[in-house]
Amino acid sequence: MNDSVKSPPPSHPAVARGNLYRAAIVGAASLKGKEVAEMLNERNFPAADIRLLDDDESMGQLESMGDEISFIQRVRAEQFENVDFTFFSSDEECTHKNWKDARDAGSAIIDLSASLESEVGASVRSVWVERERGLIPPPELQPGPCVTAHPVAVTLAILLIRARKAGAIRRAVATIFEPASEHGQRGMDELHQQTVNLLSFQPLPKEIFDAQVAFNMVARYGQKSQPALDSVEARVIRHYQKIVGDAAPQPSLLLLQAPTFHGYALAVFLEMERPVDGNALSQALAGDHVTIPGAENDSPSNVSSAGQADIQLSVKMDFAQPNGVWLWAAVDNLRISALTAVECAESMTATRPTGKIQ
Repeated sequence: MNDSVKSPPPSHPAVARGNLYRAAIVGAASLKGKEVAEMLNERNFPAADIRLLDDDESMGQLESMGDEISFIQRVRAEQFENVDFTFFSSDEECTHKNWKDARDAGSAIIDLSASLESEVGASVRSVWVERERGLIPPPELQPGPCVTAHPVAVTLAILLIRARKAGAIRRAVATIFEPASEHGQRGMDELHQQTVNLLSFQPLPKEIFDAQVAFNMVARYGQKSQPALDSVEARVIRHYQKIVGDAAPQPSLLLLQAPTFHGYALAVFLEMERPVDGNALSQALAGDHVTIPGAENDSPSNVSSAGQADIQLSVKMDFAQPNGVWLWAAVDNLRISALTAVECAESMTATRPTGKIQ
């Protein structure tokens, strides 16, 4: 992982009481799974045991958990016994196949695959946005699946809620550039191989995207690719609506596949009701989870955001429209997803009974 400035880990009441949880990560060998494991360690999540689970292909693989090395084990129903929190960072098929075993064993479900949205009792959450809105979710002793909000939905929600404090927003339009890492390691490998093959005049592999994405920008994948870009765009809109409510306007979105390996970039245009001062708007946008680099620093980019847990942002007034403002943002998609998942689990510990590990 990339080095980053880390805030002090949170203090957990469960640790002070000497009570600890057991957790499991399904899809532990995936990019998101590895990030979740690292985030649990960074934030000192009060877990005495974290089980790393994945498919047969990854079984036996070694992964580091802080200062310890753990084996990845096959996903089986008995692996969820006495597990308090299960993080599903696997693909949708694996999540659908195994999540009920975890639920029936009494585990709270945190879904990073976005495949459980339609399940009874499921909720889409972002603790960042809940704090921004001043919401305190009601405690649930038996909560339904917690689906982590898409990192782009979280980014747009934070920016538009804060921008609204600087002035009324008439219209918001966002162009989103998706990285290959949203398709996991296989997506990154295919982009890499396409790049190599193009430079050596060889046929392009297209198992993941079913289209050329190397040195190219596309608004639609090939017909064999799953999920389609339109479905991802629709998910961002759904998640945004669920976490924002009426706290900010609904932006118009266009999602493009960029020839980048890691990190989302977003170009957001805001048409305000009245002209706003750029400095005042920047002050309203900056704060927790949002960093605006100074003029002496590099502009936000996929590279600068890698390994960072904040939204990197720059603000530019539009030359053609006095009421127009451009926001250029970059976020580490994997890190924001993992942080959202772990913060959701932390918020659930308040009502989750703990038992002392023997």
